[in-house]
Amino acid sequence: MGYMLGAAREYDPLMWSVADVADALEAGFTREDARLREEQAVYGLDALDELDLHPVIARAFEGAAYGVFREQRYPADRRMTRESEGERCDFVLTPDGRPLAVPAQEPTLFDPPDAVGLDQAFWLEVKVVAQFTTNGPNRNYSSQLLGAVQSDVGKLSREMGIIHCGVLVVLFTQDQRIAEHDLAAWLARCLDRRLPIGSPSTREFTITDRLGNGVCVIALYPVHHR
Repeated sequence: MGYMLGAAREYDPLMWSVADVADALEAGFTREDARLREEQAVYGLDALDELDLHPVIARAFEGAAYGVFREQRYPADRRMTRESEGERCDFVLTPDGRPLAVPAQEPTLFDPPDAVGLDQAFWLEVKVVAQFTTNGPNRNYSSQLLGAVQSDVGKLSREMGIIHCGVLVVLFTQDQRIAEHDLAAWLARCLDRRLPIGSPSTREFTITDRLGNGVCVIALYPVHHR
């Protein structure tokens, strides 16, 4: 687990490990891919759109004993009265299945004593891009990879209530060579624009070629504050 216990059961927020988070994702994805293969499913993971893949991601994190909280409002947007208002982050993780603190509420005797603060949790935005879809070659492949993901980097880096965060790119391509080239081009574009992004933890595995995609690459990029 990438978040270690400290002396008095306090968690050191500096101990989040992006590599451990990537390992959890790889284990969960390969389990799901094996299940689909055993069932001889018509479609595989690469046929799922981003929202449909979120449950697979959530199960991967739960299988690694993370606390998993989906569609959480960004700290700055929690000042808004209505919970329906404000931007939301795809996933927020806590160590050891611990609950996530709700700072907008008045504390009570029934609040969990081990709740993790928003600034100690790990915030994760997800983007799923496939070179081939159920409709054939993805004509929006480049724009999806180079456009929307970069906006998530900027959003996370500007949020003052978050310390630990990252962008997850799940990329389905024909082969490893294409994936490596395209992710390198994406990272270069981010650096050219001076986006505060770090080197990724990358995991890859082969998938059954049903649509034209033969490889799944999980690339988790840490995002730093400006």
